[in-house]
Amino acid sequence: MEWDQSVTTDSARARYERLEQWPLRPVTERSGFWGSAKAVFAQRQLLGGLIRRDIKARYKDSVLGMLWTLINPIVQLVVYYVVMGQFLGAARGIPNFAIYIFSGLTIFVLFSETLTGTTASIVANSGLVKKVYIPREVFPLASMGSALFTFAVQLVVLLIACVLLGGLPSGWDLLYFFPSVLVVAVYGLAFGLLLSALNVYLRDVQYLTQILLMLAMWASPIVYGWTMVGDVIQRASVPAWLLEVYTNNPLTLAVLGFHKAFWAAGSSSDYPEGLALRMGIAVLIGLVLIWIFQRVFARLQGNFAQEL
Repeated sequence: MEWDQSVTTDSARARYERLEQWPLRPVTERSGFWGSAKAVFAQRQLLGGLIRRDIKARYKDSVLGMLWTLINPIVQLVVYYVVMGQFLGAARGIPNFAIYIFSGLTIFVLFSETLTGTTASIVANSGLVKKVYIPREVFPLASMGSALFTFAVQLVVLLIACVLLGGLPSGWDLLYFFPSVLVVAVYGLAFGLLLSALNVYLRDVQYLTQILLMLAMWASPIVYGWTMVGDVIQRASVPAWLLEVYTNNPLTLAVLGFHKAFWAAGSSSDYPEGLALRMGIAVLIGLVLIWIFQRVFARLQGNFAQEL
């Protein structure tokens, strides 16, 4: 490094020479997972601004605006209730089928919007990524915050529907709401971090995610009962452990937890044993995945600006 002749004072020269001795580090280098978490926390005001921006941008120039947040789940409910429940007979054997399907759809839509938004978040904010350095994790987190806001509005519709059509479950069952949301948030963020980084290098990832979400919906007990899966596995004479694999799928557990919380017509036979314990184990595994995928994210983010 050569001395800049425009710097003339001895004190400035001394500072300049000291700076010359400092080791150079990339601006993206941070001290592991907790260093990244602290950097994101320091930018919490920016994170809040990004969440508000995403919410406003979603319904910009729309006449109905945020009413679409209510219209979409209601239309989904009507379509699935009429087509699947009445025409195809899925409602047989499932009392109060409207609440059953609506509660499952509500928690699935949270997962779907979280994963879809987080996967595309880095590419969607390419202008910011290329112009200024901020912790890149704020973009997937902002997408998840926007999805949680939409979920909160749809939850109001579900609560009203429960009161009008069948009443809320009594006792401790309502508490299953919290681990269900936690499971979806943890896994949505974990895979969102991984997929958002991969999507920068391979844009097909966001389209593949849409296909996987469609398959995930039909693989979850939303329009059919969990007990039906056990009956099919038993009739097909396949290994019984397949039911355990299906049941311990985090999305299946979240849907069952929401049924437990809001579907008053359900009985204990409609759920697997130890549902709360299964959900707790799923959350712990999800937290480990967040740590792993964040480290992958940190490794890949160095070339985000160049790839974008």
